[in-house]
Amino acid sequence: MYYKTTGYRIFNVFNICFLVFLAVLCIIPLIHVLAVSLSAKSAADANLVSLWPVGFSLEAYKKTAANPLFLHSLWVSVLRTVVGTAITLFITFLAAYALSKENSVFRGRNVYSWIFVFSMIFNGGLVPFYIVIQKLGLINTFWVLVLPGAVNTFLVILMLNFFRGIPKELEEAALIDGAGHFRTLFSIFLPISMPSIATVALFSMVFHWNSWFDGLLYLNNAKDFPLATFLQTVIIQQDMSSMSVDPKEMEMISQTTVKAAQIFIGSAPILIVYPFLQKYFVKGMTVGSVKG
Repeated sequence: MYYKTTGYRIFNVFNICFLVFLAVLCIIPLIHVLAVSLSAKSAADANLVSLWPVGFSLEAYKKTAANPLFLHSLWVSVLRTVVGTAITLFITFLAAYALSKENSVFRGRNVYSWIFVFSMIFNGGLVPFYIVIQKLGLINTFWVLVLPGAVNTFLVILMLNFFRGIPKELEEAALIDGAGHFRTLFSIFLPISMPSIATVALFSMVFHWNSWFDGLLYLNNAKDFPLATFLQTVIIQQDMSSMSVDPKEMEMISQTTVKAAQIFIGSAPILIVYPFLQKYFVKGMTVGSVKG
């Protein structure tokens, strides 16, 4: 058989080795950050830590857990990710369903499709966008982190193409039985769209969790910063004043270990959630949907 040929076996070995190499390249930096966060002050400041902690210490995590600004920013990021992902999923699901219809069913579909594509390619610029946000009264509010990025054209197109691949017989059978569009959408399309929904949810979660520029631009109070913005001010701008740590205590711990601890804690939630969503990527999308 094909999978037993010598050429296929060589390709399979090469492919596995290559993917393992890429996986190691992605994991090593995270392991290094974890090792630094668990190391002693002297070893971290002297750059003696590689992939294993030197002088094991949990002081960095203790100081991070005792920092109210960090904990509040973590809560803001969690709330933003949950609310933002839910809104994005709902809007994307409805928009993709409508745009997946033929022109005979949804008149003006091509016009709306071009509007979405146009918004994906062109924008008015940062200053006009900021003025719009200001006029809407979203400055210094939680919703400025969620609403401006609620619609992602790329995600709409991704789910739209998935809906187009669903057999039309399913929808026709539902319509014949008297179901309307909303009943068909939530009773027929939703259960078999989990692979697409998981993909959109993952993209949206990563976007909201890692986004830092909007918080820096639209929020004037550091107490309202999401975690990514908080880490940007601490790590990139070297502003340790937001740590709320006594200067005498800072002499006993390393800024390097504290930063590493915060980076690892900030990365952990996405790393934990990803395996639960990955299972939907390997499932057949419409296998068994149409019988006979």
